[in-house]
Amino acid sequence: MKKTKNLLLGSAIVGMIVATASMGTYSWFTSETNAQGDMENGTLEINNGADIEETLFSGVKFAPSQLQYGNWVSISNTGDMDTILKATYTHKVDKASLEKYAIGYMAMKYTVTPGQDVYEDAKIALENLFNGTTNERSVTSANLPEGVEVVGKVLSEAVADSGEIQLGEGDDDSFWQLEEGQYIDIMVGIKLDESAGNEYQGAKYDAGLKINAKQTDNGAEY
Repeated sequence: MKKTKNLLLGSAIVGMIVATASMGTYSWFTSETNAQGDMENGTLEINNGADIEETLFSGVKFAPSQLQYGNWVSISNTGDMDTILKATYTHKVDKASLEKYAIGYMAMKYTVTPGQDVYEDAKIALENLFNGTTNERSVTSANLPEGVEVVGKVLSEAVADSGEIQLGEGDDDSFWQLEEGQYIDIMVGIKLDESAGNEYQGAKYDAGLKINAKQTDNGAEY
């Protein structure tokens, strides 16, 4: 009887060991995959964030019927995002009114700097636009090198007399959309009408050009 009890007890212990082993861990085949990401914001920047060093123009002894050409000033897209420009020209006279001043400009857009002859042709085109009139007229030069665009305009008296002139309107006009690495050069011309009287003697004319840039995305604001 004792042997039988020992045998049953041993069988029970073996059964517990087997049951305990069956409740342990198994080795399963597994597989996994992962994904990661990062985002770097773009940079919207013109002229490296610095002011234009070149002056718009300078002159002395300006007199009726004379035309003063300005310097070419350059705006460059130095960021890594395309942008839309708004160019605002402001001007004033200390001793008289603006009504005897005619204002015009030429603007040239490019990626590779064009030859000097292109700039000279643009200057001649601006002179032809003035041609004794202040009626609003515009020109787009032909026979330009590939990748170069030129626009020019002489502004109406009403626009010129306002003291604030929008050259680039800041809208979707393709000329004023500046891609990464592109440039726009602007030259302003000022003419004092031949009918300007003595009240203009010794008068000082001051002007400034402000360039604002914004993203091309719809809804982006200056």
